[in-house]
Amino acid sequence: MGEVKQVLVADDEENLRRVLKAQLQHDGYEVHSVGDGAAVLQAMAEHHIDVLITDLRMPKLDGMKVLKAVSDRYPHVPVIMITAHGTVDTAVEALKLGAFDYVTKPFDQAELRRVVSKAAKTRELSQAHVSSDPDERGRYRIIGQSDPMRGVYDVIEKVADTPSTVLITGESGTGKELIARALHENSARKDKPFVSVNCAAIPPDLLESELFGYERGAFTGAVGSKPGRFELAHGGTLFLDEIAEIPVSMQVKLLRALQEQQFERVGGIKTITVNVRLIAATNRDLKAQIADGGFREDLYYRLNVVHVQLPPLRDRPSDIPLLIEHFVQKFNAKLDRSVSGFEPTALHELLRYGWPGNIRELENVVERCMIFAEDGEVGAQHLPGEVREASESADPGLVAGIDAMPGETGLKEAVRSATLKLERKFIARALEQTGGNVTHTARLLKISRKSLQNKMKELGLRDD
Repeated sequence: MGEVKQVLVADDEENLRRVLKAQLQHDGYEVHSVGDGAAVLQAMAEHHIDVLITDLRMPKLDGMKVLKAVSDRYPHVPVIMITAHGTVDTAVEALKLGAFDYVTKPFDQAELRRVVSKAAKTRELSQAHVSSDPDERGRYRIIGQSDPMRGVYDVIEKVADTPSTVLITGESGTGKELIARALHENSARKDKPFVSVNCAAIPPDLLESELFGYERGAFTGAVGSKPGRFELAHGGTLFLDEIAEIPVSMQVKLLRALQEQQFERVGGIKTITVNVRLIAATNRDLKAQIADGGFREDLYYRLNVVHVQLPPLRDRPSDIPLLIEHFVQKFNAKLDRSVSGFEPTALHELLRYGWPGNIRELENVVERCMIFAEDGEVGAQHLPGEVREASESADPGLVAGIDAMPGETGLKEAVRSATLKLERKFIARALEQTGGNVTHTARLLKISRKSLQNKMKELGLRDD
């Protein structure tokens, strides 16, 4: 179940606010509107705003001051600037200061809807899998303490503060953009723009103008000039996600821009020089695409200066309880729930599942479970059918652990016996994950240290 995104429209023209509100409500957004800059900050404090659309010129507090205040207080909220043709230069400056995008008056409704949709998706991605307790959960605000993730952290530590190009590979849903942001935020470029482009979401015929910008009259509908993502990322980091989706014809121009840090806008003749650190990501096998003629070999070697291979979730099962804990906290706030965690049997099945959709799938499963569980603990009965079925097929004796035949013992005793066996296996696995540290294991299992010690004694997992 997707959460309805909340959009705040700020403009001193009442008719424009009314039109935008009606249009965005029709697209499924919950819309708030205000008429001045001071009211923007008040509305941001009162509501969970996902996207802000603000005019550059407003009473009490102009758009640039609003942008600065929102960027400081709500750094993950995308800000879309509305501007007249005469203030385009100011809008470009706003982009360099962190605005998500801008639209010019009178604006095309389709363009505005596209920009708002992109901003809402960006906001959703930014509400990511980050930790408030990096010492316990991971580093660089990324959740994970498994050996594979420690290897990733080591690479980040070594290459973050360098100008080297980085290629991040991994299955869909493994958190490639989080790694890109960690590289940026731990570099000397952290105070400069981080510009993210999903190459798969841009039609091939628009990709060149999106990356390099365009001049007025370059094509039908180009009523003004507009900088591309390379320009907007000047001094900072440009993140090209799903880079394997770029057409081969466009790869030549991209290679030149990377090698020379120079390019021309579409329809322009002026050479523009930038200072950009490039990070690329893909879930494809680029070497296979090179063999098939779908990706240029010279571009591959230009991108693959430093390679970060993100492990799939199935290869880092010890991180699953940490991620679940994080998502429980997140969705308790989002859904107004009081879920304390997952029952051992439910957690056991989640640990055994293959997670083809990786962290993104885990997040969705946790949200779904919490919707149906409401409060208390999430039980195995709340898990989606595909998780339960996969777990059962992986271990046909799961419901069991019951060796006795029917008739040899009562149901109550049989269930107790099975539960004890499952608990022993589960606690033993948790102890293995923490290197035998009882305190960390108790925290992982969400029980007191004393309760864990008693349970270990009962199950024969300690000698005293």
